Amino acid sequence: MDKALAEIWLYAPLVINGVKALLVIIVGWIAAGAVSRFVQNRIASNPRIDPMLGGFAASMVRWLILLIVLVAVLNLFGIQATSLVAMLGAATLAIGLALQGTLSDLAAGFMLILFRPFRIGQYVDIGGTSGTVKEVNLFFTELATPDNIQIIVPNGQVWGEIIRNFSHHDTRRVDLVFGIDYDDDADRAMEIILELARSDQRVLDDPAPWVRVTNLGDSSVDLTARLWCNAADFWELKFAMTKAVKEAFDANDISIPYPHTVEIQKSA
Repeated sequence: MDKALAEIWLYAPLVINGVKALLVIIVGWIAAGAVSRFVQNRIASNPRIDPMLGGFAASMVRWLILLIVLVAVLNLFGIQATSLVAMLGAATLAIGLALQGTLSDLAAGFMLILFRPFRIGQYVDIGGTSGTVKEVNLFFTELATPDNIQIIVPNGQVWGEIIRNFSHHDTRRVDLVFGIDYDDDADRAMEIILELARSDQRVLDDPAPWVRVTNLGDSSVDLTARLWCNAADFWELKFAMTKAVKEAFDANDISIPYPHTVEIQKSA
C-alpha cells in the first residue's frame, strides 16, 4: 500500500502541472481571441488606418500570445525556452521542410501588407478565383463571392498568382456588343445607342461614349459600344443599357438576329 501511495505521489506533480497547463492554455486561448478582437476593432475605428492592417495586426497579436502560452506550458514541465530553441535549431531542416508551405504563406502575408495590391472591400480576381476581400491575416486571405460563399486562399497562392483588382480605379469601361441584321441601317442603330448612352447620367462625358462596327459575323453585323462610368455603377449601367437598347431597337424596327431552325419536309 505504501509503495502504491508512493507511486501516486510520484506522479502527483505531473498531474498538477498538467492541470495548470490546461488552465494556461484555456486562459491564453481566450485572451488571445479577446486581445486580437480588441486590436482589430481599435484599428477599424480609426479612419486614418487601412482596415486591411486590422486583420493582419490582430492575427500577429493572436499568434504572439499563443506562442507565449506555449512557452509557459513548456516551462511548467521543466522545458526551458532556451532548451526549446536549441531543439528547434537542431531540427531546423526537418521543420523547414515540414512547414515550408506555412512559412511561404507567412512571408507572402507580409508582402501583401507591404505592397497592398488590394484592400478590404475591393473586388478582385486571384488566379481565376473572384470575390470581395474580407480579411487578410498572417496565413490566408478570405474572399466572399457575389452569392456570399466564403473562399479561403493561402497567402502563398495569392502572392504567386496574377491579381486583377476591379475596384482599384475610380472608373471602369463598360463594353457592350449588339448584333443587328445585315438589312438594317447600321448608322441608325449606332445613333440610337449613342443617344441612350448620352441620356444616362451614369455615363461619363470624358472619355466620350464610343460606338463602332467591329465585326461582320455569319448572321449579324456586330456593333460595340464602349462607355465609361464610375466603378460602383458598372453592373447597373451594363444591365440598364442592354435592356434600353433592346427596347429601342424594337421600337425602331431594328432586328437582333438569332438562330433559326428550318424544317424541310419531303414530298411523298
